[in-house]
Amino acid sequence: MSLHSVKAFTAFAQSLAATTFVEQWGSHVAKVGGKVFALIADDGSSIAFKVSELSFEGLTALEGITQAPYFAKRQWVAVHKGAALSDAELKAYLGASYQTIVDSLTRKLRAELGLASSRES
Repeated sequence: MSLHSVKAFTAFAQSLAATTFVEQWGSHVAKVGGKVFALIADDGSSIAFKVSELSFEGLTALEGITQAPYFAKRQWVAVHKGAALSDAELKAYLGASYQTIVDSLTRKLRAELGLASSRES
């Protein structure tokens, strides 16, 4: 099942520890520690998530991927249904977005949620 369905998106995001969901902005929004890491439009037409500056450059050069509207410039992309990105690649980017947000949480909140920063060894 394509990640461009709310059901598949939710199933994947739920596999990431401490993920919560809210309905917001006409989307199904995935959060960790109260911060958004990804969202899917209610109709499955696009998935938005946070990326690095380098990933932003590469991804937005692909057909069907744009800067996500209403999000910080050059840090969020929208992957539209039919974009030149496989589900495996999309899952990897969603996982990286999740980890970026986890890394930005306070040490105390990560401990409360049972999460580890990728910067901690």
